[in-house]
Amino acid sequence: MTTRRWQLAHGRHLDLGPKAVVVGILNVTPDSFSDGGLFIAPEKAIAQARRMTEEGAAVIDVGGESTRPGFAPITAEEEQARVLPVIEALAASGAALISVDTYREDTARRAVAAGAHIVNDVWGLQREPGIARVAAETGAGLIIMHTGRERQKLPDAIEDQFRFLRKSLEIARESGVADGQIVLDAGFGFAKETTEENLDLMARFSELQALGFPLMAGTSRKRFIGAVTGREPAERAAGTAAASVILRLKGADLFRVHDVAINVDALAVADAMLARETDLPPGR
Repeated sequence: MTTRRWQLAHGRHLDLGPKAVVVGILNVTPDSFSDGGLFIAPEKAIAQARRMTEEGAAVIDVGGESTRPGFAPITAEEEQARVLPVIEALAASGAALISVDTYREDTARRAVAAGAHIVNDVWGLQREPGIARVAAETGAGLIIMHTGRERQKLPDAIEDQFRFLRKSLEIARESGVADGQIVLDAGFGFAKETTEENLDLMARFSELQALGFPLMAGTSRKRFIGAVTGREPAERAAGTAAASVILRLKGADLFRVHDVAINVDALAVADAMLARETDLPPGR
């Protein structure tokens, strides 16, 4: 596998390609769909981040506003009051790279100043394009996610990915973001209304490599995993790990998950197989 260097804020980087990278989800929210309220106290959030790092997460993604369907929006001030103390504490520990899950320019700027290395925008720069300026000015890594919310989607799932993400990439480049700062996320579950639509996106995920950027997959505990397995959100770790392996084989580089250990182990097996496949002589 080709190695690509992902440039991040504060002089850091991640090498993507030969080894899957696990991103641990840290929701400091009262209303996220599967873990709302569990880590809203800073000390509990920091303990959970430490646990995920020990289990193999390379990045901790800190979010202060739920993005579940029907979520209740909060103010920027409330979002910052939730995430900034946690980011500052994690940055002081130096245990892992830090991502902030926000679509707000001001929150992103303050989070990077507090020590975050990456900005993860679930609206793909198309709600507050100033997010791209923050990345350009700070050198932060930028995760650009596809969403179908609040717009008319194209009937073909991959064509819609290309149309949306190309617009996002245009915003990023016009703001001065370097290609080496960018990762793309297909946005599983974000206005992908049916189980079949999410499964189709999984089946065709490798087509997204044509965009030319590293890819992140976020299927963790999503509704379609529950529809396939019959499990409640907190019981979807094995289903998520299966989806992670499938998506790794289809070209995903990073995996945003709640349950770190099981995904780290599952992806280690996928990586070992991919490495062995590369070493095999032709025809074997």
